[in-house]
Amino acid sequence: MSAEPPLVLVVEDERDLADLYATWLRDEYRVRVAYGGREAIEKLDDEVDVALLDRRMPDLSGDETLQAIREEGISCRVAMVTAVEPDFDIVAMGFDDYMVKPVSRGGLTDTVENLLLRNSYDEGIQELFALASKKALLESEKDPATLESNEEYRKLSDQVAELRADLDETLASFNGDRDIEAMYRDLGDAFAFDDDSDPE
Repeated sequence: MSAEPPLVLVVEDERDLADLYATWLRDEYRVRVAYGGREAIEKLDDEVDVALLDRRMPDLSGDETLQAIREEGISCRVAMVTAVEPDFDIVAMGFDDYMVKPVSRGGLTDTVENLLLRNSYDEGIQELFALASKKALLESEKDPATLESNEEYRKLSDQVAELRADLDETLASFNGDRDIEAMYRDLGDAFAFDDDSDPE
């Protein structure tokens, strides 16, 4: 394993904001900056551990850039960092986390740290994180009646429940309580909501 710090790709067409994010992250990580989606595709390779994507960019949107990343088979974790409020279209998107601008330095660095932590988990747990994050995000933005009437949300809830049912078996593969605590902390409110009542 490389002794170099993890590599974060910041993709943001507002140059001042991109440079600010890069400055926040450089103390702990290697950072590449792309000022648009097309430039991001050029700078993307297997070295990139985390990509932070804006959704609204003039040359190639963050959604299109994300799709290109997944089609290329690049295994980096992806967080959308955007002013676009999340809607049900996020269910079909292949990101791992979603942050609505404005974001704080602590929020950005915590997100990168959590995404890197997920790399130590197996593929099933990574998928659970991504889906649970989407579920929690929608629950924070939409009222229960809207959630209950949306088929995409109901399917998402079912997927999270199915993956969660396999969680106990997966936990046996972790070494020590610290890993388990970190995983539950990362999933946070998504599981707490499941323990109460599902809008379904």
